[in-house]
Amino acid sequence: MRRAIYPARVRTKVAILATGVAVAGVLIGLYVTLLATGPAPYTPPAAQAAEGRSVNLTLQTVAAVGKLAPNENWVSYLVREHGTWHRSTVWTLPANTLVHVTIYNFDGKSGLRNPFLGQARGLVGGRFAINGKPTAVIDPDDASHTFAIPGLGVIVPVMGVADDAPHQCDDAPCPMETAHETITFTFRTGKAGHYRWQCFVPCAAGFVYGFGGPMQTVGYMDGYVDVV
Repeated sequence: MRRAIYPARVRTKVAILATGVAVAGVLIGLYVTLLATGPAPYTPPAAQAAEGRSVNLTLQTVAAVGKLAPNENWVSYLVREHGTWHRSTVWTLPANTLVHVTIYNFDGKSGLRNPFLGQARGLVGGRFAINGKPTAVIDPDDASHTFAIPGLGVIVPVMGVADDAPHQCDDAPCPMETAHETITFTFRTGKAGHYRWQCFVPCAAGFVYGFGGPMQTVGYMDGYVDVV
């Protein structure tokens, strides 16, 4: 049997395709490795109160994560555990439980592309507080980040620090004496499930349209909520 002889052009296309498949495999493997070796999941302690079981989730948003992560200049969320700030965006929460969230935001205003996200949704009482003042909506241009769990219907805009605010923080973890906004709210988890949470403000400086890098990397501006 005569072996088929393919034109050089066909052989070149096959070689390019094979190279592309190999590169894609390496990238997928790297992504899986990063997920496996990323920050450890965090489980806040549960407490029993008059309104039922509840947990407290205390977060910090920063313009640059600093020495806490490999990409030091990436924007990031941090979680406080036993008084210490560390990088973890995978949280385990009990089902059918009130979650009292406090976010200390040390980052400036980036603005929302979609004004719809400027109004809080899915919260107990329908409102959140900025520095203790209850509200339900902010000017989209004043948003720094969002805290959103689409699968649970939760959206909360995070007010940004004014550009001219004194004593602004450069690198995480940011001390409380530096300029920040305090956001508080409560939502209730429902049935058990695996839910994605995400910041929807295009706050990734240096990336196309602001949605690359930390915006699509678990451990920075998005993660998972495991309701158990």
